[in-house]
Order: sequence, then C-alpha cells, then structure tokens
Amino acid sequence: MRRHVIIVGPPGIGKTTLAKNIAKILPQKKIIDEKTGKETEVDSVFVRVQGSPDLTAEDLIGDIDPIKAMKFGPLSHEAFTPGKIFKADGGILFFDEVNRCSEKLQNALLQALEERKVTIGSYDVDLDANFIFIGTMNPEESSTEPLSDVFLDRFDLIYMSPPEKQDVEEKIVLLKGKSLVEFPKDLFSNMIYFVRALRNNSDLEKKPSVRASIGIYERAQSNAFISERNKVDVRDVQDAMISVLAHRIRLKPSIKYLKS
Repeated sequence: MRRHVIIVGPPGIGKTTLAKNIAKILPQKKIIDEKTGKETEVDSVFVRVQGSPDLTAEDLIGDIDPIKAMKFGPLSHEAFTPGKIFKADGGILFFDEVNRCSEKLQNALLQALEERKVTIGSYDVDLDANFIFIGTMNPEESSTEPLSDVFLDRFDLIYMSPPEKQDVEEKIVLLKGKSLVEFPKDLFSNMIYFVRALRNNSDLEKKPSVRASIGIYERAQSNAFISERNKVDVRDVQDAMISVLAHRIRLKPSIKYLKS
C-alpha cells in the first residue's frame, strides 16, 4: 500500500531527517543491465525538491526536447527529458516546503499522484514511476498559493513539534552536535533550558529551534578552543548566544510597538 504524506511543523524539528530515515528502511531495488542481463540490487533512491515560487511543472515532471522531438518524434523516449518524479522511481520524492509551490504545480502533482499520468505541453504521457511522496510544510510561513482541499485530500498529514522534554533535546544535541572540548553538564543543561524558555515565550514571533541549541553547543566549544582552554565556561556560552540567536528570534510587531 502506497500512502503519500505531508509533515507539518516549524523548521529545525527533523522533518528532512525523518524522510531520509524512511528511505533507508525501504527494500532495495533490483536493476537489470540491458546489455549483460545481470541483476544487481541498489539502495532505494531519495530525490529532494526544494519548493519555491519559480519552480515549474517541467522541473518536476520533465519536458520534451524540441530538437530530439524533430529527430525521433514527440512521443519517443529519446525526446523526453525526465524530471525528478521519474528519478524517484522505487524510492522517495521529498518535496521540502510544498506550500511554496504554485497552483499550476499543485495541479501537475495531483495528476501524477492520482492518475499516474502527466501532461507535457499538448501530450499525455503515462507515468511509470512507483514512488512515495513526502512533503513538508511550515504552517507559520506565508504560502505562495494556499494548498487546496482537493490537493490535501490526497495526503496524510503528520504534525511534528519540538521536543516536549528537556532531556530529549539534550540527547539530540549531544548526538548531532560536534564535541571538541569538555562542556560542564550543569552549564549545558542551563543552556538548553534558556533556549527552551525562549521557544515558549509568547512575545516572540520567530522562535529558536533545536538547531539553535546545537549551534550554541558547538560555538561555545569553539570559543573555548580558540582561547586555548579545554573546558567551556559561561563567557563562551554568552558569546555564542549572541551570534547564534540574533537572527533566529524576532519579537511580535505588537510587542515592538509597546516597547517603543
């Protein structure tokens, strides 16, 4: 059974990591060499598409090369330049920020996912690509085009949020962050607590993700290393917070007005 999903949540909570790990547990693909007839097994593919307003249906589906079309015919395989949908055959098509794509692209995706057929120019081309579509969406950012109910009806929505417990976030930071010098446990816990307090602050419009915690963790160690110390202290963390958090937090406009 093939189910397509959209993961909904703010940046930095592991949406891309989740999609990549799903690709790793898919069964291997069998590929047969046309010349030798030899069969080999390869890992399932993971094809990424970055959503943007200027992304076209041709980028995703493909297009017909006019020169090759004149030589081989418009419906020949030689004339068709495949897009990323076809490259994801047997694996995962990961569409990051799907809510930033245009309505035209949404319609092209609908046809490909539902009918397994795509329209390229004036031609209908049968789609021979067995893939799982995993999209991501940040509900807090403005969309290029709102995703229609018809489009969303083709997907299961999975909602993700930052770690609820501090010890879980600490484990993530220690697992993903690079270790260079000693980081005292109490100082480390206070650092994570501070980032989580900012995340829960109702005055902030833009809030720090787990990436901010990892950034402070690594930057503080770098500060200590540059100062030729083998242990992080409070000054290192304070300096790291300025550079790591400055562009990751933003006050709500109403709070800015009241403060001024």
